[in-house]
Amino acid sequence: MDIQTVPRRRGRPPKELAGYSETKDTLLRAGVASLTEKGFSATGIDEILRNVNVPKGSFYHYFPSKEAFGLELIDCYAAYFAKKLERILTNSSRTPLERLRDFIADAEEGMRRFNFQRGCLVGNLGQEISVLPESYRTRLIHVFDDWEARTKKCLLEAQEAGEIAKRLDGGQLARFFWIGWEGAVLRAKLEGGPTALHTFAEGFFAGLR
Repeated sequence: MDIQTVPRRRGRPPKELAGYSETKDTLLRAGVASLTEKGFSATGIDEILRNVNVPKGSFYHYFPSKEAFGLELIDCYAAYFAKKLERILTNSSRTPLERLRDFIADAEEGMRRFNFQRGCLVGNLGQEISVLPESYRTRLIHVFDDWEARTKKCLLEAQEAGEIAKRLDGGQLARFFWIGWEGAVLRAKLEGGPTALHTFAEGFFAGLR
């Protein structure tokens, strides 16, 4: 169809709508950056707005409260991380355990890019759960459950490939991985370097032999 024959829509033009969508995306990206570095309690809305030069009215157009903003940040981060895990842990050109090592290497590189000042948004919020809205607890647990399920699938493939003994419980291994990994990320952020990530990885893979 010729573009000139498309009827003009009533209301805001598409370009303006696209601008509003871009503003929301900007706020979410800035929020994720702040929460991975400082956590929820230490993150102020005014500070985020100043950093991205967005008026407060635009913020409340998309998010009725800081609590609602935080919930969307969890969902945004979870979606991003799920894609990362899907890409790395299902890479058929690598063996299952190589994929898990690839994830660790990718995570270390991501922390290194920000001088180990940023950690895991979900892990950071988990540490603050006693002072966060109760609605966050269920959302965070659901995210960890998803990560564990993806990791369990990879570990079961490792068993089928003979990389892991069949007697080991894939579900328990996946849970252990994420409990330990989140602690390693916290320690790496505290120390400003990757030593804790390496120590955890070496211990985890040694336990699979």
